[in-house]
Amino acid sequence: MIDERALLDALNSTPVVNDRPEDRWADDAALRRWAHEHGGSGDAAALDRLRTARDVLQAATRGPVPEAELRRVLAGVRRLPEVDAAGLRWRLEAPPERLLAVELVLAWYDVQERRPGRLRPCGNGECRLFLLDRSRANTARWCSMKTCGNRLKARRHQERARQT
Repeated sequence: MIDERALLDALNSTPVVNDRPEDRWADDAALRRWAHEHGGSGDAAALDRLRTARDVLQAATRGPVPEAELRRVLAGVRRLPEVDAAGLRWRLEAPPERLLAVELVLAWYDVQERRPGRLRPCGNGECRLFLLDRSRANTARWCSMKTCGNRLKARRHQERARQT
C-alpha cells in the first residue's frame, strides 16, 4: 500500500545530485525493489506504469493537473466496497501491472484532499524535490532546511552584502 512516505519517496525519485538531474527509477532493479517494498509485482509493464504515474504526479504537483494523463492511468479501474466483521473496506480492481501505479495516484489524491496545499515543490528553483508541509502554519518552503533552505538564505545574504 502507498502511504504518504512512499508517495514522497516516489515524487522525490528524480533529485538533482551534484548539479545534475538524476532518475533513481531509471534503474529497473532499484524500481523493482521499491515496487516489492510496497506490494507491487515489479514486472516490466508494472515498472513502466509506475514511472508514468510518477511523472504525471510530479507535473500535477508543480502545476495544473494533467487530467488526460491521469485518466489514462486510472482507465478501467474500480473500487468496490467490501463489508465484513472488521467493517467497510474498499477493494481496488485493476490489472496487476497497473495496480501499484493506481495506488500511487490514489495516495496523491488522498493527500491533496486531506492536506490541501501542503504537498508542493521545494522553493529552491534548482531543486527537483517535493515536500509535505506538516507545520501548523503551513509555511515550509524547502525540502530540507539543512540543504536548500540554508543554501538560499546564504545566497541572499551574499547578494545583500555585495549590494552594500
